[in-house]
Parts: sequence; structure tokens; C-alpha cells
Amino acid sequence: MTFHNPFFLILLPVAALIIFYTARKNAASGFKFSSGGLLGGLQTTFKARLSRGLIFLRLASVSLIIIALARPQTPVADSRLQTEGIDIVLALDCSTSMLAEDFQIAGKRQSRIDVIKDVVKDFIKGRSNDRIGIVVFAGRAYTLCPLTLDYGWLLENIERIKAGMIEDGTAIGSGISSALNRLRGTKAKSKIIVLLTDGRNNSGKVTPLVAAEAAKALKVKIYAIGAGAKGLVPYPVKDFFGNVFYQQVRIDIDEDTLTKIASVTEAKYFRATDTESLKEIYRQIDKMEKTPVEEKGYSEYNELFPLLLIPGLALLFLEITLTHTLLRKVP
Repeated sequence: MTFHNPFFLILLPVAALIIFYTARKNAASGFKFSSGGLLGGLQTTFKARLSRGLIFLRLASVSLIIIALARPQTPVADSRLQTEGIDIVLALDCSTSMLAEDFQIAGKRQSRIDVIKDVVKDFIKGRSNDRIGIVVFAGRAYTLCPLTLDYGWLLENIERIKAGMIEDGTAIGSGISSALNRLRGTKAKSKIIVLLTDGRNNSGKVTPLVAAEAAKALKVKIYAIGAGAKGLVPYPVKDFFGNVFYQQVRIDIDEDTLTKIASVTEAKYFRATDTESLKEIYRQIDKMEKTPVEEKGYSEYNELFPLLLIPGLALLFLEITLTHTLLRKVP
């Protein structure tokens, strides 16, 4: 049994104190005697004993009403919830090559890192029951967010991602390894890594394919995304006076390695050359990775408050009736 409004239960001890205090305050007799000797031989009548028990009748009625207000419920066995949930780690490249501005948003040229952050935000907003974590990597890899269902917190942390926030380089193997550490030991039936990079591995102690084999052993799929247009791309550079101008540079993506990483873990490799293709890739991954799991919860409950409210009101009515009729006190 659970309570929908458990905070009402706080009133139980408060109500008991008020009832006993009021009863004690009103216990004094309406008649004053200089001596109680004249009353010493009198026996307590049944009516007098019953009158003293009215306080317990009131306490029982008020307690039942308060518990009813807390809305006790029991779950309906046939209404157990079925939801979709998996564990996902987003491994994002934040090396300085991500400053290249070959993507566009609303017709305006944007850096790869800014577009990726917007697309990842939409991907997170599209999930509802999945635990998501974020790993960023360049020359090293770091966990930005551990696995969580707090999507608001995830979205806030995405704003912290900046190209060049970590020592430069592209340690794809380290990025995969850090993501695997987040997924290792979790009880989810399905675990995936969405790896996004625009370069080729040139840093780190773990090679990408060795990390992919480890992912295969842990039954983790790696969806690899190569981000960036082919050929020369505009890259912002500052001159001696701090003015920004653009140079055409070539940033190579190691598509062969990324394809092997995805293939080893029985996943897929995607190539994103513009904003729309990147969005479509994340939509495809979203559709492919839906695993039904049983959640500890119910959609329907039996409300028990009438079983408490009706007896509580009946006892209260009985207590008021007896107090003003049969057990009425004469001042």
C-alpha cells in the first residue's frame, strides 16, 4: 500500500495532542465543593464511564479522516507499466578541428561543435526512459556526465562543451574506453555508445579497434559518426591583431577505422556532411535502439480512502450525537 498525499500523515500526532489537550482542559467539574467527602461513597455509573471514552471515539474518527486525506492506494496487479529504456553514452570529439565551420543552421555558417551540441540536445529531448551519459575526448577522454535520467542536468552540461577544452589531439580509443567504464556493470539489457568524431586517432594509449573488441566483449554496440564535409573546409584563424579570418584546410576522417569499430560491435557507421544529415543519423539511431524493459510501477491503483473516510465520518457523527444527547454534560 502507498499514499498519494503522505504529507497529510504529519497531522496525526498534531491532532492527537490537540484532542487530549482540549479534553483535559474541559475535564474540570461545573460544580465547586469545599470537600469531596460527600461524594466518596458514590459509584461510577456506566454513563460516566462511557462519557470518558468519547475522547477515544473522537481520536479514532479524526485519525481515519486524516489517513483518508493521505489517499492510501494499492496497485492493480494487471497494470504494471511497460516502458522502453536503454543505457546510452554519447562520446563527443571536442578537439580543435571541431571549430571548422562547414555546417549551417538557418542559413548561417556554424562550427561543427555548435551544430553537434544542438543536434545532441534534440536527441536527448527525444528520449524518455533511457539513462544517458556524456564523455568528451580530444587528446584525453573525460566523463562530462555519468548515466542519468535527469535530462535537464544533461542539457545544462552540454553547454559546457567547448572545442579545445581538453589538450588537443584525437584519442578515439580513449573516448570509447571511458564510455565503456560508464556502461560496465549496469543492468540494462541494451547498452550503446554513440561515437562522434571528425578526425583520426592520433593520441591515447588504447587503439580504437582494441577498445571496440572490449565493447564487443561487454555486449555494447558502438554507432560511429564521422562529422564534416569532404575536401577543404573553412577554418577560423586569428591574425596578429586578433582579427578572425578563414583559411581553407583539409581535415581527414578515418572512415575505415570508424566502419570497423561499428562492424565489430554489430552496429553501423554513418557519415554526416551537413546539419540535416547529422540530424537524420541521430533520428535513425533513436528508432533502432528501442528495447522494452519492465519498470517498477503501475498505471492503475485502487483508491482506499472511501473505506476510511466513511467510517471516520460515521464515528465523528456518533461522537457529536452522544455528546449533545445521551452523554451531554450539565454545567
